Amino acid sequence: MKKEKREKNTGEPTKKSRGKVFLYILLRVLVVAVMIAQIWNQNWNNVFLCVLTLILFMIPSFVDKQLHIEMPTTLEIIIILFIFSAEILGEIQEYYLIFDHWDAMLHTINGFLMAAIGFSLIDILNQNENFSMSLSPVFVAVFAFCFSMTIGVLWEFFEFGADWFFQTDMQKDTIIQSISSVIFNPEGKNVAVTIPIESIVVNGQTWNYGGYIDIGLIDTMSDLFVNFIGAVVFSIFGLFYIRGRGKGTFVKRFMPKLKKKQSEENTELETINKLKNSGIDSKE
Repeated sequence: MKKEKREKNTGEPTKKSRGKVFLYILLRVLVVAVMIAQIWNQNWNNVFLCVLTLILFMIPSFVDKQLHIEMPTTLEIIIILFIFSAEILGEIQEYYLIFDHWDAMLHTINGFLMAAIGFSLIDILNQNENFSMSLSPVFVAVFAFCFSMTIGVLWEFFEFGADWFFQTDMQKDTIIQSISSVIFNPEGKNVAVTIPIESIVVNGQTWNYGGYIDIGLIDTMSDLFVNFIGAVVFSIFGLFYIRGRGKGTFVKRFMPKLKKKQSEENTELETINKLKNSGIDSKE
């Protein structure tokens, strides 16, 4: 145990850290290559997405250096892969259109990760000298779930705002074959009447898409539902993690933690050295 602790403080790169650096370099090279291709094609919207991706890649480093929060390697790798999958593969390479469940997969992962960060916030706040609280495991799990769902809702607000003000299509549309509404009730009662959609005329022209556009409502609710699933899954893992008094490594791989101050690390090293020297002296 002492040996492992000393190795962590030697500053020597581990296999995981080397793999993370390699992945960072690889993804950055790919993003730059895509950006050059988009500049060549004069697709400035995609160039902006590439620049945005490179900026988002710096978030883990910013959190580590400026906020003094240590992110587990597993979490950091998933975050940068998530960013790459959403912006480069999803938007530029059109994976959202090529693969039916690409968007759902990303929203599920987002719900899972945001719940992990919600759990971490409680732990980070408890390490603050000016803020401390004692919460039951169930309450912490509920907080993490609510935090994740709040982030999911705010993202849907962002998608709606982008579509409304900038005429994008972030809230993907769905073709529906029928509409149920009380507006169609001939007696004016609060009873929905379902009308099948057989044909549509738009601006005097027949629209042959097999139905009508729901303008993003189904996409929004589907995104929130899969976000809900991801949040519930991690909240359950986190609940058992807390009740087990922090045993197990799976949950730890997704939970950021406040970095120790240099003085605390030095004190810990001094303690280890003293224990080592006292052990040698006792043998002599």
